[in-house]
Amino acid sequence: MIAAAFEQVDGALCGVRISGHAGYADYGQDVVCAAVTSALQLTANGITEVLNISAQVVQKENSILVRLPKPPAPEAEAFLQALQLHLTLLAQDYPGTIQVTVSEV
Repeated sequence: MIAAAFEQVDGALCGVRISGHAGYADYGQDVVCAAVTSALQLTANGITEVLNISAQVVQKENSILVRLPKPPAPEAEAFLQALQLHLTLLAQDYPGTIQVTVSEV
């Protein structure tokens, strides 16, 4: 299962850590993993390259973290809100593949 753990400060989204595998299909054939990866790349690139915001982006073997500087710029937070909505809808369409959580930090 993919874990998408969003972080918020005072109700504003300021980061997300995504890890795991959907397990929907074999490696290289998993449309859920591909959708999540693409959405996360769009989010990170939109924040860092389009908005030119120096967000922390850390990629490891099986996880990636995107964290906005505090306080988060509203435009950057909008990218995280869109990602959260997208992943929530994917989780509904493909039950048991994605878990979306939000916690105050």
